[in-house]
Amino acid sequence: MEKNIPNIEFDSSKPDNSGIEILTIKSLFDRKNEIAHNPEKAHQLAFNMIVFYTAGQSKHLVDFVWHEVKQNTIIHLSKGQINAFQFNEELQGYIILFTEDYLKKHINTLPKNELIRLFNAHLFSPIIQASQKSNVLNYIELFYEEYSNIEEDYNQENTYKALYSIIFSKLERLKEYQTIHLKKSDKLNRFLEFKSLLEKNYIKSKNADFYANKLNITYKHLNTICKDIVSVTAKQFIDAFVILEAKRLLLNSEIKSTELAYSLGFEEPTNFVKYFKNHTKFTPNSFKKDYI
Repeated sequence: MEKNIPNIEFDSSKPDNSGIEILTIKSLFDRKNEIAHNPEKAHQLAFNMIVFYTAGQSKHLVDFVWHEVKQNTIIHLSKGQINAFQFNEELQGYIILFTEDYLKKHINTLPKNELIRLFNAHLFSPIIQASQKSNVLNYIELFYEEYSNIEEDYNQENTYKALYSIIFSKLERLKEYQTIHLKKSDKLNRFLEFKSLLEKNYIKSKNADFYANKLNITYKHLNTICKDIVSVTAKQFIDAFVILEAKRLLLNSEIKSTELAYSLGFEEPTNFVKYFKNHTKFTPNSFKKDYI
């Protein structure tokens, strides 16, 4: 039995691939027993991924939460997130994979809000439910047609780039309809500053006062910002961030919970076990056994 959750790398079968690929859900389902890791088992992504469900109903695992999916459900996952499919015969759709390097290379072609809405796993739901009137599927199907056309390879990279930009613009618009309150604002900017500080310092401090001081604002002000943006207190957001990092590390390494405790900044392993159990109802070891 595997001792840790697999980290799945980007591996395209297409020669001279620049870092982006598109395939169908059915094709992945058909060859699930032939690939190194069963996509229905939890695994961590080393790339970004968009899944567009066009038919059927099922569930999709994102960071240890199973989400209901149906026709016109779009799942967006960022590098590092935990992912698993739940296949059935009726399930259809498309999967777009792209590397961090590809994203950085074409970052200037994407809407600025898109980077906030779709690449902030801790900030937004991974689910977008497109309406029947949405035409984003048309462009995804066109992308699949272009990518699958082995006879036409002239200037394909520019074609991919153009379609990639259109698809992401469409997704950003759909996401905007579901996150109307999160317009570009001073509060959102401050929250993103807080999140950035947390990513760099969560091992050093899990205290909301620490981050408020770093931002030169009061604890009360930071709480107000967090409640307005993500509907939780600053401390609740910090705890959720730390727990998610702990879960990912537990499942994607051979590290023991005692070693993990120290690596996450806990002075005593027992404190980490209590902290983890308080937020998940599991001990670190029982959580790992439940997912592996």
